[in-house]
Amino acid sequence: MLERFLPILLLLGSNVFMTFAWYGHLRYKSSPLMLAILASWGIALFEYCLMVPANRMGSMVYSAPQLKGMQEVITLLVFAGFSSWYLEQPLKWNHWAGFGLIVVAAWLIFLD
Repeated sequence: MLERFLPILLLLGSNVFMTFAWYGHLRYKSSPLMLAILASWGIALFEYCLMVPANRMGSMVYSAPQLKGMQEVITLLVFAGFSSWYLEQPLKWNHWAGFGLIVVAAWLIFLD
């Protein structure tokens, strides 16, 4: 059971770090670009420390396409919360509709 859920938890944690690395600097647009790049790179290191083990462990249970599909859905969920909470840019109906289509695509990957 742990081998099924631990990769998902690690993917969730890694996506939190990566979302901050990619989009966190948008709250500080007046900061120098090089500082944003270096800060993002430093945050991404922690993302990799979780993503690599998640994929390595997850590959014992899931296929690579299934891992990628899970990662996309987790990314969307993390980003939706991040956008609303941290960036104060709530998602509109069309964003949710587009994300929903991606979730359906990820679900199709799990069909045998």
